[in-house]
Amino acid sequence: MKVALIGATGFVGKALLEELLARGHDVTALARHPEKLNARPGLKVLAADVQDPAQVQAAVTGSDAVVSAFNAGWANPDIYRDFIQGSRAIVSGTKAAGVRRYIVVGGAGSLYTPQGTQLVDAPDFPAAIYEGARAARDVLSELRNETSLAWTLLSPPVAFHPGSATERTGKYQVGSDTPLSTGDGPGTISAADLAVAVVDELEAPKHVGKRFTVAW
Repeated sequence: MKVALIGATGFVGKALLEELLARGHDVTALARHPEKLNARPGLKVLAADVQDPAQVQAAVTGSDAVVSAFNAGWANPDIYRDFIQGSRAIVSGTKAAGVRRYIVVGGAGSLYTPQGTQLVDAPDFPAAIYEGARAARDVLSELRNETSLAWTLLSPPVAFHPGSATERTGKYQVGSDTPLSTGDGPGTISAADLAVAVVDELEAPKHVGKRFTVAW
Protein backbone atom coordinates (compact mmCIF):
# COMPACT_ATOMS: atom_id res chain seq x y z
CA MET A 1 0.00 0.00 0.00
CA LYS A 2 0.90 3.66 -0.25
CA VAL A 3 0.89 4.83 3.36
CA ALA A 4 1.25 8.39 4.63
CA LEU A 5 2.89 8.28 8.07
CA ILE A 6 2.64 11.13 10.55
CA GLY A 7 5.03 11.25 13.50
CA ALA A 8 7.72 9.06 11.93
CA THR A 9 10.52 10.55 14.06
CA GLY A 10 8.80 9.83 17.39
CA PHE A 11 8.96 6.89 19.79
CA VAL A 12 6.05 5.02 18.19
CA GLY A 13 6.50 6.51 14.73
CA LYS A 14 10.02 5.14 14.33
CA ALA A 15 8.74 1.63 15.03
CA LEU A 16 5.84 2.13 12.62
CA LEU A 17 8.21 3.26 9.90
CA GLU A 18 10.39 0.17 10.35
CA GLU A 19 7.40 -2.19 10.32
CA LEU A 20 5.78 -0.61 7.27
CA LEU A 21 8.99 -0.68 5.25
CA ALA A 22 9.83 -4.24 6.34
CA ARG A 23 6.45 -5.38 5.02
CA GLY A 24 7.00 -3.73 1.67
CA HIS A 25 4.70 -0.73 1.93
CA ASP A 26 5.57 2.54 0.20
CA VAL A 27 5.77 5.17 2.93
CA THR A 28 5.45 8.93 2.66
CA ALA A 29 6.58 10.44 5.94
CA LEU A 30 5.31 13.91 6.83
CA ALA A 31 7.88 15.78 8.88
CA ARG A 32 8.35 19.35 10.03
CA HIS A 33 12.08 18.61 9.97
CA PRO A 34 12.60 16.15 7.08
CA GLU A 35 16.36 16.20 7.63
CA LYS A 36 15.79 13.92 10.63
CA LEU A 37 14.89 11.04 8.29
CA ASN A 38 17.49 9.45 6.03
CA ALA A 39 16.65 8.43 2.48
CA ARG A 40 15.76 4.72 2.21
CA PRO A 41 14.17 2.46 -0.41
CA GLY A 42 10.40 2.70 -0.16
CA LEU A 43 10.49 5.95 1.82
CA LYS A 44 9.64 9.45 0.63
CA VAL A 45 9.92 12.31 3.10
CA LEU A 46 7.88 15.47 2.68
CA ALA A 47 8.17 18.67 4.67
CA ALA A 48 4.75 19.39 6.16
CA ASP A 49 3.29 21.08 9.20
CA VAL A 50 0.46 18.86 10.41
CA GLN A 51 -1.16 21.83 12.13
CA ASP A 52 -2.06 23.05 8.61
CA PRO A 53 -4.86 21.04 6.90
CA ALA A 54 -3.77 22.24 3.44
CA GLN A 55 -0.23 20.93 3.95
CA VAL A 56 -1.60 17.61 5.20
CA GLN A 57 -3.90 17.36 2.20
CA ALA A 58 -1.08 18.02 -0.26
CA ALA A 59 1.21 15.48 1.40
CA VAL A 60 -1.27 12.58 1.76
CA THR A 61 -3.00 12.90 -1.62
CA GLY A 62 -2.67 9.64 -3.53
CA SER A 63 -2.17 7.54 -0.39
CA ASP A 64 -4.20 4.43 0.36
CA ALA A 65 -4.14 5.14 4.09
CA VAL A 66 -2.95 7.65 6.66
CA VAL A 67 -1.34 6.32 9.83
CA SER A 68 -0.84 8.87 12.59
CA ALA A 69 1.40 8.69 15.63
CA PHE A 70 1.07 12.45 16.11
CA ASN A 71 1.95 13.85 19.51
CA ALA A 72 2.20 17.54 20.33
CA GLY A 73 5.07 16.91 22.77
CA TRP A 74 4.77 15.92 26.43
CA ALA A 75 6.87 18.90 27.53
CA ASN A 76 4.75 21.32 25.51
CA PRO A 77 2.88 23.67 27.91
CA ASP A 78 0.16 23.99 25.25
CA ILE A 79 -0.07 20.27 24.57
CA TYR A 80 -3.85 20.10 24.94
CA ARG A 81 -4.53 22.89 22.43
CA ASP A 82 -1.84 21.78 19.98
CA PHE A 83 -2.84 18.11 20.19
CA ILE A 84 -6.49 18.89 19.44
CA GLN A 85 -5.66 21.41 16.71
CA GLY A 86 -3.17 19.09 15.04
CA SER A 87 -5.47 16.08 15.20
CA ARG A 88 -8.30 18.07 13.65
CA ALA A 89 -5.99 19.37 10.91
CA ILE A 90 -4.88 15.82 10.09
CA VAL A 91 -8.49 14.62 9.88
CA SER A 92 -9.48 17.61 7.75
CA GLY A 93 -6.53 17.22 5.39
CA THR A 94 -7.04 13.47 5.08
CA LYS A 95 -10.69 13.91 4.14
CA ALA A 96 -9.91 16.71 1.70
CA ALA A 97 -7.36 14.42 0.00
CA GLY A 98 -10.02 11.75 -0.48
CA VAL A 99 -8.24 9.19 1.71
CA ARG A 100 -10.72 7.10 3.71
CA ARG A 101 -8.54 4.75 5.77
CA TYR A 102 -7.18 6.48 8.86
CA ILE A 103 -5.42 4.73 11.74
CA VAL A 104 -4.40 6.60 14.87
CA VAL A 105 -2.21 5.65 17.80
CA GLY A 106 -4.03 7.21 20.75
CA GLY A 107 -3.56 7.10 24.50
CA ALA A 108 -4.34 4.69 27.32
CA GLY A 109 -6.07 7.33 29.46
CA SER A 110 -9.38 6.89 27.65
CA LEU A 111 -9.59 3.20 28.59
CA TYR A 112 -12.28 2.32 31.13
CA THR A 113 -11.98 0.87 34.62
CA PRO A 114 -14.36 -1.91 35.76
CA GLN A 115 -16.33 0.85 37.51
CA GLY A 116 -17.01 2.54 34.16
CA THR A 117 -14.78 5.58 34.62
CA GLN A 118 -11.91 6.49 32.33
CA LEU A 119 -8.37 6.17 33.61
CA VAL A 120 -7.61 9.83 32.89
CA ASP A 121 -10.31 10.85 35.39
CA ALA A 122 -8.74 8.96 38.30
CA PRO A 123 -7.55 11.19 41.20
CA ASP A 124 -4.07 9.65 41.05
CA PHE A 125 -3.62 9.97 37.28
CA PRO A 126 -0.07 11.34 36.67
CA ALA A 127 -0.20 15.12 36.45
CA ALA A 128 2.75 15.24 34.04
CA ILE A 129 0.77 13.56 31.26
CA TYR A 130 -2.75 14.62 32.20
CA GLU A 131 -3.25 17.33 29.57
CA GLY A 132 -1.93 15.12 26.77
CA ALA A 133 -4.06 12.18 27.92
CA ARG A 134 -7.12 14.41 28.15
CA ALA A 135 -6.50 15.63 24.61
CA ALA A 136 -6.10 12.07 23.32
CA ARG A 137 -9.38 11.13 25.02
CA ASP A 138 -11.16 14.07 23.36
CA VAL A 139 -9.70 13.16 19.97
CA LEU A 140 -11.22 9.69 20.33
CA SER A 141 -14.58 11.23 21.24
CA GLU A 142 -14.48 13.33 18.06
CA LEU A 143 -13.51 10.34 15.93
CA ARG A 144 -16.52 8.43 17.21
CA ASN A 145 -18.69 11.04 15.49
CA GLU A 146 -16.70 10.79 12.25
CA THR A 147 -18.60 9.23 9.34
CA SER A 148 -16.43 10.17 6.34
CA LEU A 149 -13.37 8.19 7.40
CA ALA A 150 -12.86 4.47 7.93
CA TRP A 151 -10.99 5.19 11.15
CA THR A 152 -9.41 3.03 13.82
CA LEU A 153 -7.73 4.14 17.04
CA LEU A 154 -5.28 1.94 18.94
CA SER A 155 -4.80 2.67 22.64
CA PRO A 156 -1.49 1.34 23.98
CA PRO A 157 -1.42 -0.51 27.29
CA VAL A 158 -1.11 1.31 30.60
CA ALA A 159 2.57 0.53 31.20
CA PHE A 160 3.69 1.53 27.69
CA HIS A 161 6.37 4.25 27.65
CA PRO A 162 9.76 4.98 26.04
CA GLY A 163 11.50 2.86 28.64
CA SER A 164 9.45 -0.21 27.75
CA ALA A 165 10.99 -3.36 26.30
CA THR A 166 12.18 -3.05 22.71
CA GLU A 167 11.98 -6.55 21.22
CA ARG A 168 9.69 -7.53 18.36
CA THR A 169 7.90 -10.81 19.04
CA GLY A 170 5.09 -10.41 16.53
CA LYS A 171 2.63 -11.48 19.23
CA TYR A 172 0.06 -9.59 21.31
CA GLN A 173 -3.33 -9.96 22.90
CA VAL A 174 -6.23 -7.75 21.84
CA GLY A 175 -8.83 -5.90 23.94
CA SER A 176 -11.41 -3.23 23.34
CA ASP A 177 -12.19 -0.48 25.87
CA THR A 178 -10.63 -1.78 29.09
CA PRO A 179 -6.93 -2.14 29.96
CA LEU A 180 -5.21 -5.45 29.44
CA SER A 181 -2.87 -6.95 32.02
CA THR A 182 0.47 -8.63 31.51
CA GLY A 183 0.97 -11.30 34.13
CA ASP A 184 0.15 -9.78 37.52
CA GLY A 185 0.64 -6.16 36.50
CA PRO A 186 -0.67 -3.57 34.09
CA GLY A 187 -0.29 -4.36 30.41
CA THR A 188 2.82 -3.44 28.49
CA ILE A 189 4.26 -4.02 25.04
CA SER A 190 7.24 -2.90 22.99
CA ALA A 191 6.94 -0.14 20.42
CA ALA A 192 7.91 -2.73 17.80
CA ASP A 193 4.99 -5.00 18.67
CA LEU A 194 2.60 -2.07 18.95
CA ALA A 195 3.65 -1.26 15.38
CA VAL A 196 2.96 -4.87 14.40
CA ALA A 197 -0.60 -4.48 15.71
CA VAL A 198 -1.09 -1.23 13.77
CA VAL A 199 0.16 -2.68 10.49
CA ASP A 200 -1.84 -5.87 11.02
CA GLU A 201 -4.94 -3.67 11.31
CA LEU A 202 -3.91 -1.79 8.19
CA GLU A 203 -3.51 -4.97 6.15
CA ALA A 204 -6.48 -6.89 7.57
CA PRO A 205 -8.97 -4.43 9.15
CA LYS A 206 -10.91 -5.73 12.13
CA HIS A 207 -11.66 -2.52 14.04
CA VAL A 208 -13.01 -0.01 11.53
CA GLY A 209 -14.96 2.70 13.34
CA LYS A 210 -13.69 1.38 16.68
CA ARG A 211 -10.97 1.70 19.30
CA PHE A 212 -8.97 -1.31 20.39
CA THR A 213 -6.04 -1.93 22.67
CA VAL A 214 -3.19 -4.43 22.78
CA ALA A 215 -0.65 -5.82 25.24
CA TRP A 216 1.60 -8.87 25.55
